[in-house]
Amino acid sequence: MSITKGYELIHPDYYGEHGPPYAIWDRLRAESPIHACEVENIEPFWAVTRQEDIKYISSTPELFISRPGITLLPTDRVINEEDGIDAMKLVISTDPPVHRDLRKVASPSFTPRAVKSMREVIYKSAKQLVDELAADGGEGETDLAMGVAVSHSLRILAKATGVPQEKEAQILNLSNRLSAPDDLELGGGQNSEDDRAKLGQEFVELFLPIVEDRRKNPTDDLASVIANAKVNGEPMGLMETLGYYLVVFSAGHDTTKNSLAGGFWQLIKNSAEFSKVQKDLSRAPDAVEEMIRWSSAVNYMKRTVAQDTEVAGQKLREGESLAMFYGSANRDESVFEDPYTFNIDRSPNRHVAFGHGEHFCMGTHFARQSMRAIVEEFAGRVEHWELAGEPEWISASFVVGLKHLPVRYKIRAS
Repeated sequence: MSITKGYELIHPDYYGEHGPPYAIWDRLRAESPIHACEVENIEPFWAVTRQEDIKYISSTPELFISRPGITLLPTDRVINEEDGIDAMKLVISTDPPVHRDLRKVASPSFTPRAVKSMREVIYKSAKQLVDELAADGGEGETDLAMGVAVSHSLRILAKATGVPQEKEAQILNLSNRLSAPDDLELGGGQNSEDDRAKLGQEFVELFLPIVEDRRKNPTDDLASVIANAKVNGEPMGLMETLGYYLVVFSAGHDTTKNSLAGGFWQLIKNSAEFSKVQKDLSRAPDAVEEMIRWSSAVNYMKRTVAQDTEVAGQKLREGESLAMFYGSANRDESVFEDPYTFNIDRSPNRHVAFGHGEHFCMGTHFARQSMRAIVEEFAGRVEHWELAGEPEWISASFVVGLKHLPVRYKIRAS
């Protein structure tokens, strides 16, 4: 009997009910690291589960391309490049040399030095959110996944991309519908062709005024950098510009909030690890790195085979799809000692949660700084916290994480 036909690896309902399929990934890495999958109504694909193979595929973009798309598609899905989300040209879905040219647009805005310019906003957000929890005596219950994790990443990305504060709720709604359309609570089950067209139109209506304003009144923020970008000396097209906003916001927000939610869960469960940070705030970056590895918010990326080739002894044909499962690679026993132990002392922590090779995430420094600020704030003020109920998972398989994390806490005033 086959280990899996792929349902558990890719279906949103499975993730919502069970979380990531860790046990199945364990078997695949050991017995079938390049595994053929056929799931009803989904394009056939090869599941890639070992870190070594994922790094190889990610390092050879001439053999494994992104252009046909980075997610596995329903067999009846029609790509409409004239309307909706499909019409936006996403940097994440391009290949060299176009991809390298597009990355140059915003990459200077994500260097460690550039991120320092956002430091005040990031730490102010962290302090305000913990201050709100500490009000009224500093004791209570909250949902850290729907509360702090969402709010902290949302307000920082909204500030960077020029979204007015009064429209943060709107962009959150759009982000949820984009990343978790099959989750009835977050995305409303809105995953039809009409739903995607409407979603694309709403993104355009939100970001187009920002583009027009930053072109007339440029500032030194990321929103202005994107709005006034040039590629090979020519102004970037409108669809590329809007696509850039979409990727920066949705990728940055969803991945950071899910990494925070999953990381908070582990810090609560592993009090000895949290205590290390409480005793020495300089350990916060170590905690953040393990939170990122553990959560592996971007669950997979699709690549398409550009020509007949072979990986780990498995022959692959031109046009076939591969799904690289980062959640599996980040628990690969050949890379990590005791991979199912949450341990902030891992050094080096060789996870691939930010990808590898050409498509390594531009926003790594931004994400790490955002997470570090809130971890430091909690570590300096939490007197006690514990789970107040069972965590719940989002019904999504591309960007994965906790939807609810009920917590009972006692926090010191600032």
